[in-house]
Amino acid sequence: MKRVIAIADRAALVSLQLLAALNLLFFLSFVAVLLFAVQAHAEAVCSGTDMLAALQKSDPAAFKKVEAEAAAVPNGKGLLWKLEKPGETPSYLFGTMHMTDTRVTTLPPAAKQAYDGAGTIIIETTDILDKTKMMAALMKEPDLMMFTDSTTLSSLLSPQDVAVMDKGLDARGIPPATVAKMKPWILSAMLALPACELARQTAGGRVLDDKLATDAKASGKTVEGLETAADQLRAMASLPISFHMKGLVETLKLGDKVNDVNETMIILYQRGEIGMIEPLFKAAIPGEVDDYAEFDQTMIVSRNKVMAEHAGPILARGNVFMAVGAMHLPGPEGLVEDFRKAGYSVTAVN
Repeated sequence: MKRVIAIADRAALVSLQLLAALNLLFFLSFVAVLLFAVQAHAEAVCSGTDMLAALQKSDPAAFKKVEAEAAAVPNGKGLLWKLEKPGETPSYLFGTMHMTDTRVTTLPPAAKQAYDGAGTIIIETTDILDKTKMMAALMKEPDLMMFTDSTTLSSLLSPQDVAVMDKGLDARGIPPATVAKMKPWILSAMLALPACELARQTAGGRVLDDKLATDAKASGKTVEGLETAADQLRAMASLPISFHMKGLVETLKLGDKVNDVNETMIILYQRGEIGMIEPLFKAAIPGEVDDYAEFDQTMIVSRNKVMAEHAGPILARGNVFMAVGAMHLPGPEGLVEDFRKAGYSVTAVN
């Protein structure tokens, strides 16, 4: 069946997974900015088309299938959830998107009310609040960011893929030799950022999670983290290097289509249609389920369990606003269900 959609390259699923990872590992974008700030262009203008709208117009049957799959995702709609347990002041769980776009960083009214009233703010990692300290900690494990042996990116690719990589890097003004020793997930983080997003971050713009934590700290609220930056990188590093190399090459092939992916994710985020993200991207490129299953288990499910466990004692204090990547919330093994299993009554707040 022909799939007419903004991204129609079968192999692009891996790069879409990496794009999703960027919205799970928000500190990665900061690492990319720190390493590649010189590449940003202040005049960069945001662009991109809505892949879902394109699918609805070009392939109504495929669109209806995506809608049906999204509707079947447990807790797939909504960004703000109220957590209640006898003896505790209610807390809130909020799904974020790790972008600086004002459509993302402007909290919906109900979320803003919950955030303003909270005494404690939880984000994925507080390491990002001190970038110098974060980079120093990461440099204690240099193999999480760089090849520390004789390996280079080119040595892990076929000659054909080396040509694709070099051409893609040249198009972005990055001499291949300068990133030859860089781990693929770090480079992919930079390449998956639209030029406008990279420019905003380089100019000092804060992604939503960083903004929430920084503003909370300034107002005297307690700010807590659930993971370290190194924890998040170790999760990425645990996936097969072949997975990451394939993702790097396919991200380069996407070129400006990265803008379509990010625009679509922002639109779905605004609507609270988090359960729609995975079905939509899978509809674009059928197959590759083994790669996605491993990614999902490592980058979402396993980390959800850690987050829920670490959040438990903090939530027990009551009056908490917990903000983590929105893709951690839905699904049978998402945080909404994890907190229900932990004894909380969890309800969506419109």
